[in-house]
Amino acid sequence: MESMEHMNILITGNTGYIGPVLIRHLRQTLPHHRYAGFDSGYFAHVLTGAEQLPETRFDAQYWGDLREFPYALLDSVDVIVHLAAISNDPMGKHFESVTEAINDKAGRKLAAEAKRRGVGSFILASSCSMYGYAEGAPRDESSTLNPLTAYARSKVSMEQALKGLADDRFVVTALRFATACGMSDRLRLDLVLNDFVACAMATGEITILSDGTPWRPLIDVADMSRAIEWGIRRKPGASGPVFVAANIGKTNYQVIDLARAVAEAIPGTRISVNPDAAPDKRSYQVDFSLFQTIAPDHQPQMSLRDSIEALKSGMERMKFADSEFRSSDYMRLKVLERHVQSQRLTNDLRWTGKR
Repeated sequence: MESMEHMNILITGNTGYIGPVLIRHLRQTLPHHRYAGFDSGYFAHVLTGAEQLPETRFDAQYWGDLREFPYALLDSVDVIVHLAAISNDPMGKHFESVTEAINDKAGRKLAAEAKRRGVGSFILASSCSMYGYAEGAPRDESSTLNPLTAYARSKVSMEQALKGLADDRFVVTALRFATACGMSDRLRLDLVLNDFVACAMATGEITILSDGTPWRPLIDVADMSRAIEWGIRRKPGASGPVFVAANIGKTNYQVIDLARAVAEAIPGTRISVNPDAAPDKRSYQVDFSLFQTIAPDHQPQMSLRDSIEALKSGMERMKFADSEFRSSDYMRLKVLERHVQSQRLTNDLRWTGKR
C-alpha cells in the first residue's frame, strides 16, 4: 500500500445510500487521495434534495455489474471500500439467487483478484444482521453467528472468504454495521428510523409494523463514514491484526423507543403499535466495545436526536409529504421491481438497454 498522502481508493456501490455521505466525508478528512466509484446505477436516479450530483466529488465514475467486474481497474488501486450489495432483507428475499451471486460470489471474486493484483487493503461494509435473533446479552464479535436471511448469509460468507485472504500485504477490515439511519442525497425510507420520521412528517402518525419490542442497534450514515475512514487509515501492527471484524454502532434501542424519540422531536405525532404482529425475529442487541477500544478517534458522534433532526431538516428541504412513501422510489425493493416490470432490468437484475 502507498503512503497515506496519495492513494487510489475504489468505492464499489457508491451511488446508493451511503456513498454520497461517504465521499463528502472523505473529501474533508482525506482530501489528497484519488477516489473512483463503481456502481450498477440501480438507484442513481433517486436523488433526494441534492444540490449537485454526488458523483461529481469523485475523480472517476465507472458503471458496470459486479458480476462482470473489469478487473484491469484494480491495477492501480490501493484500497477498496466495498459497499456494493443487494442491500436489505426484503430485496434479499425477493432476489435471493441474485443476492448470493452479487453479495457473495462476485464479492469473493473481487477480493481474490484485488489481492492478486496488489491492492493492499479491503474494507467490507458488513452487517450486525449476521447475529440473527439473539436473546440475552448483547452480541460481540466472538458470538455465534445466526444469519436468518439471504442478505445476512451473504455477509457471513464474504467475511469468511476475506479472513482466508488476509495477510500483511492484504489487510481486511470488516465493519459490521448496525441498522443504518440518517440523511443522504439518496435517502432510503426502508430503514426503521427513517421510516418513522417519514411517517411523522407525512401523516402525523407513526405506524409500527411490529409490536414495538424488538431491539435495533443504530448507526447514522455520517458515523458509518467515520468508521470507513478509520478502515482506510488502518495499518496492520499498531492498528491491529491483518483481519479485523468489528461491530459498528453506538446504542441499542427498542423500536418503540425510536418511535417515541421521533414523536418528541416532531410534536403532535401519534404512535400506533400492532399488538397482533407476528414476532419479529430480527431482534438483537450488539456490543460495540471492541471498536471503542481499537478506534477511539473514529467513534460515532451522532446522537439519536441528531439523526432525527438531520432527517427532519433534509426532508423539509425536499418538501416531503408523501403518505404513500412505502410504495415509492424511496423503498429500494420498489425501485428494483419497477425496473424489472418496465423491462429495464432482467429478473436477475441485469440492464437490458431498454428505455
